[in-house]
Amino acid sequence: MPKVFTVFLLVIFMASCAKGLVKSEFRSTDNAMWSKDDLIEFSFSEMDTIQEHDMFINVRNDNSFPYNNLFLIANLEFPDGESVTDTLEYEMAMPDGTWLGKGYGSIKENKLWYKENIVFASSGVYTLRISHAMRKNGDVNGVINLEGVTDIGFEIVKSN
Repeated sequence: MPKVFTVFLLVIFMASCAKGLVKSEFRSTDNAMWSKDDLIEFSFSEMDTIQEHDMFINVRNDNSFPYNNLFLIANLEFPDGESVTDTLEYEMAMPDGTWLGKGYGSIKENKLWYKENIVFASSGVYTLRISHAMRKNGDVNGVINLEGVTDIGFEIVKSN
């Protein structure tokens, strides 16, 4: 009986967590290697034009990721052609090297804030483009192939 109760609670918990989820999608990198020229692109439409939403960029990394932070360039293009470009920095590890994020084993998933309380006021197709902007200290040229990033995704949830 306790096993049945535990499974029941787990199902209820998972259903409640996904309640506000509107969109979620991932793209894999080639062999956990993200080229600086590899623009990850997501398109989505049919959004509620009144409801406020929160957007996240999801990054899965493995133990070969050599940095404790991650710099990204995110471009959100609206149906009318207007676009907003942001340069973002996220911490991926604590100072002692312990990975942030969730997951067991060698893969960690980080749910990173991107936009808060955004309203998709126009009907049509929105496009989110994400690229990395990693550099080594003192190096003008960016990191050509970023190791350890296995997947890039985005998530949209209803704001509370």
